[in-house]
Amino acid sequence: MQLEIDALRLSSELEELAHFTHVEASPDGTAVTRIVFTEDDLTARTWLKGLAAQEGFDVREDAVGNTFIRWIGLEPTLSAVGTGSHIDAIPHAGMYDGTVGVMGGLEAMRALKRSGVRFRRSIELLLLTSEEPTRFGIGCLGSRLISGALDAQRADRLRDALEAESDGTLKTVRKDAGYVGELGSVRLPQDFYHAWLELHIEQGPLLEREGLPLGIVTSIAAPAGYRFVIQGLGGHAGALLMPDRRDALCAASELILSIERHSLAANAASGKSDTVATAGSCEVFPGNVNSVPSRVVLQLDIRDTDPDRRERVMKAIRDDSAAIGGRRGVTIEEELVNADAPAQSSAHLVEVLDEICGDLGISAKKMVSRAYHDTLFMARITPVAMIFIPCRGGISHRPDEYASPEDIARGTLVLAHALAKLAAE
Repeated sequence: MQLEIDALRLSSELEELAHFTHVEASPDGTAVTRIVFTEDDLTARTWLKGLAAQEGFDVREDAVGNTFIRWIGLEPTLSAVGTGSHIDAIPHAGMYDGTVGVMGGLEAMRALKRSGVRFRRSIELLLLTSEEPTRFGIGCLGSRLISGALDAQRADRLRDALEAESDGTLKTVRKDAGYVGELGSVRLPQDFYHAWLELHIEQGPLLEREGLPLGIVTSIAAPAGYRFVIQGLGGHAGALLMPDRRDALCAASELILSIERHSLAANAASGKSDTVATAGSCEVFPGNVNSVPSRVVLQLDIRDTDPDRRERVMKAIRDDSAAIGGRRGVTIEEELVNADAPAQSSAHLVEVLDEICGDLGISAKKMVSRAYHDTLFMARITPVAMIFIPCRGGISHRPDEYASPEDIARGTLVLAHALAKLAAE
């Protein structure tokens, strides 16, 4: 099948989508802030639905705003082939994370339609709600609900971080945005999709470093989140003598180094680099230069393709935590925030992508996704795989995030061919 991707149109639409934001201009690149259910997000959704309507695709939305754009196949009762991603963006981010998968998915469907070929199965682009945790404190909100990974009642009670002083919740915010159904209706049955593919920038440096134009994701590492509260003894920075101190921040510093040490040790033992751990948030109380820190709240993100290895690292950290607490006279409490299972790509879908790349003369790298994506949760209800394209310097979540038009078009072409092959099954 001869397929042509309209690379100019695709690049233009990505640029246009990036303008649905209110954020200070950045000298480093195109800065985008687009938080779910804000004016910018809702306007972008309306624009996308307009593009889909121009093509004659069917459009529907569920109770959390997941948007389904369907090209109906010759046998509409068959399970569809799905693709998609997200368009929400953390504050002062870039213009390619998620959006390449949405706009590339739309262009792939248009290219297939332009070819004049019809397929047995419907092909569906899915815009997923709130992949970023910015507003409600949990990532992949839409895909968690679709897959049943998140209880609907619990989800509706999630607090609105944008209105911290109010009683706002997901329930009130989504209804204000026009999504009024029951969240329990969002979950999809196991046979809803025949297969799922997501096109995404790598958000890492490997493809660029190895000079390769495309990656085929074989597995997705999963995160676990922990919250540590270290309680010590505060006091005046001059009057509280060093032998009498129970400094919570010093204890937290040891814990952070323990996290780094055991993650590195796990990678050394495995001969891989699949364990990553980040203590990315540290709140110090009272937070004054002339006060000994009495309490620290530390948040940990730890990810691995092997949940057992991830838990072994956590056990080693816990052992250190107990020793640090005893030695420094502080208490350290640990709270599990979330723990998700890794996902394996379908061997069949990986083979399909590999064959297509071979037919098109594209060198592809089989690789692990160390960032997690909506596909992690879609894997609970359907076979999945992902297509990665390079991003400059491996940079993401920053205004200087960049993927070339050529790489975007190439990834979209592979996606289009894969959707065609799967829709014919």
